[in-house]
Amino acid sequence: MITPAYCQTMARYNAWQNLALFRAAGGLRDVDRDLDRGAFWGGITTTLSHLMWGDLIWIARFDGGPGPEADLNGSAKAYDWQALMGARPGLDARIAAWAWTTAADDFEGELTWFSGAAGRQMTVPRALCAMQMFNHQTHHRGQVHAMLTAAGERPGDTDLPFMPDEVPEWH
Repeated sequence: MITPAYCQTMARYNAWQNLALFRAAGGLRDVDRDLDRGAFWGGITTTLSHLMWGDLIWIARFDGGPGPEADLNGSAKAYDWQALMGARPGLDARIAAWAWTTAADDFEGELTWFSGAAGRQMTVPRALCAMQMFNHQTHHRGQVHAMLTAAGERPGDTDLPFMPDEVPEWH
């Protein structure tokens, strides 16, 4: 269904897009980043906080490392702007490290966990779980991109063919 190369491409895309969004959001005043803009998770900072939370949940399931401390209901307020700026590059590197160490058989079989959102144990094919992590990222980054554009910022291209061979540094 999916391959390590797919995950590597999507991990690079994740890092590239997060950098673009964070640079654009950094051009806003705190009050404008924090403004509730009617998105599912509210505004820019709260949506990025939920996305960070979701990425931590999924990567912890894949690599066995630490996940977020908050639950789903607290995900939008789990990280303020400064915490996001400090932690996002490291999380993107963690996702990339996982992607570059996967083998084809890592996507076979099923993953089982207790879902707080569903209130029950879930058992889902591993390949579907990996796709879910990257799909969830793209979904919420699209929301943030729209909010940034409406706020007058220009986050840049989002199309895979325009992704650079090397993702720039966060500096």
